Amino acid sequence: MAGIYLHFPFCASRCVYCDFYSTTQVGKGKAYVKALCNELKLRSGYLSSNGQSLPVETVYWGGGTPSTLGTGLMEEVFDTLYATFPVVQDAEITLEANPDDLSAEKIKAFSKLPFNRLSMGIQTFSDDKLTFLNRRHTGQQAIDAVKACQDAGFDNISIDLIYGLPGQTAGQWEDDLDVAIGMNIQHLSAYALIYEEGTRLWEMRKKRIVEEADEETSLQMFDLLIDKLLNAGFEHYEISNFARKGCRSRHNSSYWKGIPYLGCGPSAHSYDGRNRQWNTPNLELYLREVGCCASPEDFMEAAWIEKEQLSTAERYNDLVVTALRTCEGIDLSSLRHSFGDSFAAYCLRNAAPHLQKGSLEILPVSSAFSEGRLRLTRKGLFLSDGIMSDLLWVEETD
Repeated sequence: MAGIYLHFPFCASRCVYCDFYSTTQVGKGKAYVKALCNELKLRSGYLSSNGQSLPVETVYWGGGTPSTLGTGLMEEVFDTLYATFPVVQDAEITLEANPDDLSAEKIKAFSKLPFNRLSMGIQTFSDDKLTFLNRRHTGQQAIDAVKACQDAGFDNISIDLIYGLPGQTAGQWEDDLDVAIGMNIQHLSAYALIYEEGTRLWEMRKKRIVEEADEETSLQMFDLLIDKLLNAGFEHYEISNFARKGCRSRHNSSYWKGIPYLGCGPSAHSYDGRNRQWNTPNLELYLREVGCCASPEDFMEAAWIEKEQLSTAERYNDLVVTALRTCEGIDLSSLRHSFGDSFAAYCLRNAAPHLQKGSLEILPVSSAFSEGRLRLTRKGLFLSDGIMSDLLWVEETD
């Protein structure tokens, strides 16, 4: 199996916290779709094994804000996608959308396209906080947008929320969670606010306009998040992700499981199971070079695409920081099979102190041939970055 990520870098405005590659040049959508479709064709052989194309089981339209794109242009992308790759019949096809883009007319148009999952960037239901973040919707517009999508037949809806906003209290965060739970959504992703260098938020903190939430408050909010969602019947299947039964994000799960994926568009990353590639985050270069590229060979040799050959240690480290994020954790038998006894022993040796402290556990598996799964405990979730760091392979130097 495999996945495809399509990056649409257009936003009507930039949020203060965002460091994803995006542009407000929304008028270039038509030229962009032409280049994107050309890239899909040029990279038709990327997702293959032993000369056979891998079945595509997930397609994710991310950004930026792909919901700003006209549905006619979306149809062009789908036509190329289905003509180029073996997309399975029950593929999960996700569209990222902002509430303010979801007019009744657009929702109706989206429902006629192959999208069967919506991921809505809401962030908070507080109007004051939304204004601070430079979001273009209100809390009520977000609630109305979710309801309108449900009425149109979408039954797999995810929303994004952010906690640890400047001045936000635990009570205000609980209010956001209560509203989200009450909307009968199937999935929720919640992230602590990060001050990324180069963003407006970073500059605001630097100038002391805002103050970052302290660690105690952030941990209190994370704890509240877990309790509220578990009590509401959600499964906490990844550090930042919660889903109702059968509604995990299949696409994001493929990243954590090391499944190959193709990323198209400026800044998009690809992974073939052993090596990584990524496209330069430059729209003008993308339109000029990719839109006119005539052969896969020329595309792969272009200066705008970068490649990284992963060593065994790097692939092991990738496994640690992805698998350990999930509720399944690291399959120790698979680890030994893929990386050998030395890596398996190293992992367990470095995990030992955390096993003793109760921040890691080995979950038994009902198989005589399995060593079990190494995973974070509830206590370990709060310390995940440090635990993962301790398990990473560090090359010895003289």
